[in-house]
Formats: sequence, C-alpha cells, structure tokens
Amino acid sequence: MPRPQDGEYKDFMINYISLVPEEEILPAIRHSLQELQHNLSAIPTNLADHAYEEGKWTVKQLLQHTIDTERVFAYRAVCIARGEQQPLPGFDENQYADSADVSSRSLKDLCDEMLVVRQSTVMLFSHLKETDLRREGTASGSRMLVNSIGFVIVGHWRHHWNILTTRYGV
Repeated sequence: MPRPQDGEYKDFMINYISLVPEEEILPAIRHSLQELQHNLSAIPTNLADHAYEEGKWTVKQLLQHTIDTERVFAYRAVCIARGEQQPLPGFDENQYADSADVSSRSLKDLCDEMLVVRQSTVMLFSHLKETDLRREGTASGSRMLVNSIGFVIVGHWRHHWNILTTRYGV
C-alpha cells in the first residue's frame, strides 16, 4: 500500500510521516527495527538521566515516552484493522511521562523494552492485509487509516532520534 495521502491522518502527523521516505509501510517498518537497534546501541549510559534543559525529559523518560506512544499507536492500528468503529481515546503524553517512574530503570532495560515493542509492531504489520491497512477509524477525534498509523509509528521514533542527536548529544 502506498504512502499516506492528505486526509488519511491528522494534520500534525505530517511531521512524523515526512520522516519516512519509504513508499510502503511494510519495508519501512521492517527497516525501522534495524535502524532502531543501531540507534539504541549508540546511546551512552552516562546520558541516561540527562535532560538537555531544565523541565525537559531525561533520556530515560524520552525512551519511556516512545515505548508508551508506540504501544498506544499499535493498539489503535489493531483496533481499526479489526473493524472497530468506536472512537478511540487520545492520550496526554505529559501525563503519561509524569506517571511513569523511570528512576529505578536502567537505560539498557528501557532500550530492550523499546526493541521488544518494535518487534511486536513489526509482527503486527507483517500480518495485516491491504484491506486491513485501508481500514479507517477514529482516534483522538480524527479519522485515520491503519496504513497512516504505521508511518506515524516509524516517524515518531525518527523524530525523537533527531532530538536525541541534536539536543541531548547522543
């Protein structure tokens, strides 16, 4: 299935989708797993509790955010792919971050979890048919296609990787 078109996702999601140059979701999401493994292995342990500015998330908090967000988006994808017609709720990323205590977690543990979550997402999308990818549902008050959600998942990590490299010094 080709790249998402205007109207198949919320407007702000173009920020994530634009970071995915691949033309189809399955090659994009499969490639993203290898990319993610490489990225996570490049994060120095001494930056785990580093925030680039007062009031910003630490590296560990940012990783927990990416884990939580991928789970939420994968849940939306599976619900819509299976024909769910009920609107799916939004989520407040800052509330989630405030509620997730990462102080006792190691950087390695968070990286391992992120990889497992991405592996699960790859498996989900690997078994979706084109009819599933074309299904449309509502999440956070907006209509979106399953295919678009996959592109957002890939782009969301790339967005945060860019932040890790430009602001956190990874």
